[in-house]
Amino acid sequence: MPQSRLFRTCMTITVMLLIIFLLSKVSFLFQPIKAMFHLLIVPFMLAGFFYYLMRPIVQYLVHRKVNRIAAILLIYLAMAAVVTLFAIVVWPALMKQIHTFAEGAPAFIESFREQIERLQHNRLVAMFSPDQSDLSTKLSEYLDQAITAASDYVSNFIAAVTNFFIVVATAPIILYYMLKEGESIPRSVLHLIPRRYNKDGQEVLEEIDGALSGFIIGRVIITFLLGVMMYAGFMLIGLPYALLVTVIATVLNIIPYIGPILGAIPCIIVAFIDSPAMVIWVIIVTIVTQQIEGNLLSPHIYGKRLDIHPLTTILLMLIAGELWGIVGVILAIPIYMVLKIIIVRLYTLFLAEKVEELVE
Repeated sequence: MPQSRLFRTCMTITVMLLIIFLLSKVSFLFQPIKAMFHLLIVPFMLAGFFYYLMRPIVQYLVHRKVNRIAAILLIYLAMAAVVTLFAIVVWPALMKQIHTFAEGAPAFIESFREQIERLQHNRLVAMFSPDQSDLSTKLSEYLDQAITAASDYVSNFIAAVTNFFIVVATAPIILYYMLKEGESIPRSVLHLIPRRYNKDGQEVLEEIDGALSGFIIGRVIITFLLGVMMYAGFMLIGLPYALLVTVIATVLNIIPYIGPILGAIPCIIVAFIDSPAMVIWVIIVTIVTQQIEGNLLSPHIYGKRLDIHPLTTILLMLIAGELWGIVGVILAIPIYMVLKIIIVRLYTLFLAEKVEELVE
């Protein structure tokens, strides 16, 4: 049998493809694992998110000679107090605006149609688009369909949350054990690595931990500050339903690069229903807050930790959203950061010297 490198490489690829083909023929055996993954991904995602937010506080309390379990329970009590305060102060006003918006949807569509008709009589608009006979009808239909689709989506989302409430309620339990025993997780992972690579494994785990911690904490801080600025700006210009559209825009802003664009759409629609002049003010507020976030907040909070090209981020969002939906969009950047750190280290350990030899 020939033992050339090319032959061994071809054999390896052939065996891998054969394994993949055979696994595809017995995919039904993996259905329980797939179902379990879908069942656990949401609570583990929530627990991991809050783990990186609360871990610095737990570590601070532990360094102040507070028992770890007591520190975790104190944080849980503080979280319960924050949720209660939110339910008392913010939630009633938010629900009132949602209820008012839902009841006034037909009137908003009619107002939208009237605004389009006014624009049709504008000479400047007529110069660029002379054929506008059915523009008002079409845009109103699109808006009506968008509102209906949004309402159905919200209803389905609420139903899904209700159906899986028990699953999501397990996140605090998972979070408790992650905060309590999180320090021992890296040691458990290192036991799976050959001893001679323990130092590299430790460095990779620390790098992954730092990247995820910086990304999650930084994203939360930036999103919160951006939401405060947007709400203050919308209140200043007198935008209707300022709290509602700010919450929507803030939640969508968690998604890097794409989120701010998606979040600006409902703000502009609500502003256009009020008046075309309000659209200009909303665009100004959005641009100003995004510039402050991009040029002042992000460089100081992230520094160089989030070294990802915008085009790479957009491609990740599109691919992950197509494959795994909203969960994929949320997890795309963290997973990419983890894989990038691991692949770079593996390349440095096993391939860098061989590549240099081939080049030379």
